Amino acid sequence: MEQLKQVKQASRKLAQLPIEKINEVLVDIADGLTTQIPTILDANKKDLAQMETTNPKYDRLQLTKERLEDIAKDIRNIATMPSPIGEIFEQRVVPSGLELTKIRVPLGVVGVIYEARPNVTFDVFTLCFKTQNACVLKGGSDAKESNQAIVSYIKNILKKHTISEDILFLAPANREAVYEILQAYNNIDVIIPRGSSTLINFVREHAKVPVIETGAGIVHTYIDISADITKAQAIITNAKTRRVSVCNALDTLIIHQDKLDNLSEIIKPLAEKKVHVYADNQSFNAIKNQYPADLLYQAAPEDFGTEFLDYKMSIKTVSSIEEALEHIQQYSSKHSEAIIAEDQKAIELFLNTVDAAAVYANASTAFTDGAQFGLGAEIGISTQKLHARGPMGLKELTSYKWIVKGNGQIRT
Repeated sequence: MEQLKQVKQASRKLAQLPIEKINEVLVDIADGLTTQIPTILDANKKDLAQMETTNPKYDRLQLTKERLEDIAKDIRNIATMPSPIGEIFEQRVVPSGLELTKIRVPLGVVGVIYEARPNVTFDVFTLCFKTQNACVLKGGSDAKESNQAIVSYIKNILKKHTISEDILFLAPANREAVYEILQAYNNIDVIIPRGSSTLINFVREHAKVPVIETGAGIVHTYIDISADITKAQAIITNAKTRRVSVCNALDTLIIHQDKLDNLSEIIKPLAEKKVHVYADNQSFNAIKNQYPADLLYQAAPEDFGTEFLDYKMSIKTVSSIEEALEHIQQYSSKHSEAIIAEDQKAIELFLNTVDAAAVYANASTAFTDGAQFGLGAEIGISTQKLHARGPMGLKELTSYKWIVKGNGQIRT
């Protein structure tokens, strides 16, 4: 793909752009977005018309005036944040007399492959531009019209500021483009897949470019024997129903068997939201006469370890916190996990033992988000351990290099 070479070339000039100019452009994009809302929403309606409203992805695909206004606020916020580029990690003079400085630098060209979430187009460009990274975007065919409208708008602003439009490339929506991006190790420095486990697994298996895995969330919340029921009800309701289509939404409620008498009370608000519950034998028997029969099912093995992205939730009963930890270890995607408990020993055991990017005590997993973590926005939630983990903000889109200054030294 010839355009990828052009992006790589443009990235070198972007690395020289003053941060003051970058911030000016970001503010211009945010300010001008208000006038572009009708155009972008018209494009989004074309995409929405091709998808059933019952599809769990519909909410992710949908843009609204309010959502676009929130995006503009996020862009302005990022413009006010300090740039991490040029940050000095350490400086020292070694015995040879060489002066060493370790500084933060852009990654170069960031490729992001994502599904039906056009807001990601704004997020990725904004964060990459702030960190002086060029970006290659490969959105899903479901959001083709929306993504094209957004990229066209951003490129018009870049052109206005005489900045190369090649720093932003939206690849064709066909599958062939994915293969080309994944093989483009000479022109793309890192690939970030953002979406389902199917997408992430595909990218991992076929990429020649280094990959940072983000997105898939199989999320658990454990209700300990010491849990406060009022807290549990509020947290479970929020984690499950705030937005069911996002990766930090609750999938499996794990409950201590001694709390089963409280289970119907805890999940009562879920019935009002029409949440389908897939309960194991113990929890099923505990709530079968309280939870609506048309929303309650006996759990099957495949109901655990599933990212529902829908008004669906499974329930697992355990006899101890150790059993809860074992269940999470078996099924977690290492995204976000939570415990609801008043016993501080149980909380510390959970926080120290669970292997995930974000581990919560007495709070909803809905908070796993770059903006909520004070990062301005995010390019995704990394579920791996190398380079970055958790919400990926500005600093996570950088690397570092050693600057070495000498005065004629040679090594013997």
